Amino acid sequence: MTSLDKPTSDTDRTTDQQEADARAVTEAALFEAFGGVRGMVETVLPGLLFVTIFTIDKNLTNSAIAAVAVSLALVAVRLIRKDTVKHAFSGVFGVAFGVVFAKMTGNAKDFYLPGMLYTLGLALAYLISTVAGLPLIGLILGPVFKENLSWRTRNPGRKKAYAKASYAWGLILLAKCAILFPLYWWADTTQFGWVLVALKIPPFLLAVYLTWVFLAKAPPPIDVFAEMEAEEQAEKARKEAAAAEAARGQEF
Repeated sequence: MTSLDKPTSDTDRTTDQQEADARAVTEAALFEAFGGVRGMVETVLPGLLFVTIFTIDKNLTNSAIAAVAVSLALVAVRLIRKDTVKHAFSGVFGVAFGVVFAKMTGNAKDFYLPGMLYTLGLALAYLISTVAGLPLIGLILGPVFKENLSWRTRNPGRKKAYAKASYAWGLILLAKCAILFPLYWWADTTQFGWVLVALKIPPFLLAVYLTWVFLAKAPPPIDVFAEMEAEEQAEKARKEAAAAEAARGQEF
């Protein structure tokens, strides 16, 4: 080993550590934004309970009551534990809309229709916002990374990663809709319900994984909150220095 080997090795280790830190930060941010394992459970459980009960007794009312009850229970657990309730509340609203639709039409399959329409709208939002130069995934994750919208003008590499991720989300959700909407018309309620439950997690995990891949390779986020805090500290220091200078001037 030559004397030049050690610095190169140290540099490599530093680079590897920085990349590992970037991946860890990205993983933590995605976990926070999308709810992690618990968020997935809260997304799947109401629909799973609905289709399970309907498969057993074909009773729309019983299935709807069970789905609403478990959604409210999930919110209550989060409130008791003083956790964030946004994922659980979104589940409650989704279940509530589904129950209203199903009750209005008398068709248990319509329990799933609001969620399908939401998925289609979200897919279009991802694609259209990216074409417009404001990728939706960047709007979602920007505050989580404490970069807000700084990536739009100050971090082009990161904006490109957000664009790729938003296209991935949009296309994956469109593919999901391409499967579900035809099934909605010809499959019966139980068949459709089980297919929908089976398609809840895999497309989501694929989209999150691709987002992680794109962002892990992107430049690090610009912490605009740290910048603002530094500016405030600098301004405070300037004022203190000016006051001290004025005090010295009065002494003479």
